[in-house]
Amino acid sequence: MTNQTQMMEFLLVRFTENWMLLRLHALLFSLIYLTAVLMNLVIILLMILDHHLHMAMYFFLRHLSFLDLCLISATVPKSILNSVASTDSIFLGCVLQLFLVVLLAGSEVGILTAMSYDRYAAICRPLHYEVVMSRGFCVQLMALSWLNRGALGLLYTAGTFPLNFYGSDELHQFFCDVPALLKLTCSKEHAIISVSVAIGVCYAFSCLVCIVVSYVYIFSAVLRISPRQRQSKAFSNCVPHLIVVTVFLVTGAVAYLKPGSDAPSILDLLVSVFYSVAPPTLNPVIYCLKNKDIKSALSKVLWNVRSSEVMKR
Repeated sequence: MTNQTQMMEFLLVRFTENWMLLRLHALLFSLIYLTAVLMNLVIILLMILDHHLHMAMYFFLRHLSFLDLCLISATVPKSILNSVASTDSIFLGCVLQLFLVVLLAGSEVGILTAMSYDRYAAICRPLHYEVVMSRGFCVQLMALSWLNRGALGLLYTAGTFPLNFYGSDELHQFFCDVPALLKLTCSKEHAIISVSVAIGVCYAFSCLVCIVVSYVYIFSAVLRISPRQRQSKAFSNCVPHLIVVTVFLVTGAVAYLKPGSDAPSILDLLVSVFYSVAPPTLNPVIYCLKNKDIKSALSKVLWNVRSSEVMKR
């Protein structure tokens, strides 16, 4: 009879045990986290305060910023804490992390799909845009995305943590994720997780198909536009969205669909860092760098702040 005890906690393995590198890691990720939080909060506040940014496009962009804010907050603070504190154990936090990452990342895919349809309606059906992309329809798309991924997050969590975990309790990962947890389980069967992965793949693939079809119609419509200036404007509205979709889906596919290995991999660690940190940090830059409406709204806010300071003096 083997003397084994089931694990009730996991250890998120640090990048290194070198004190100086741990402090450097904490400083670097603190700066990235604060930058991402600040940029996404600014976008959310601008789109709430400026009535010119109440269109469907900005409704989705505001919720994308909220998802990015939550996604990076679900993973990075714990990693920073592990670098500066002596304890790196996690169990209930692991359960919560797994659920939130599945919920938020999946909802982000849904929002990106809705944004591609919004671009299709704006370019291919401009006369019916306000009717097609009504406030009620946008809220329904948002709610559908949250409910679908919330159910999948519960399914993932319910299928993962009842498994038997024996032996090593070290998670060689940036955050608690299903592939890393499955390496620690001695359970031979995990049907619920297999079903969850299948549902998640079908969901992501269907979203990808919708995005591709939308952009086929968009590009065919744009190429029929005669003035070059209008073509470049249409492309400039679509290219940032395509970049975000490509980065997010490719990193997600690498993280969840690549063949697993028993040995810890630096690639797995880098992909998880990129997957959870890069989109929340880069999305505000990609979407807002060339967006005249957002830059105009930001200029107004800064001008009002400066004017109020001058008046106080």
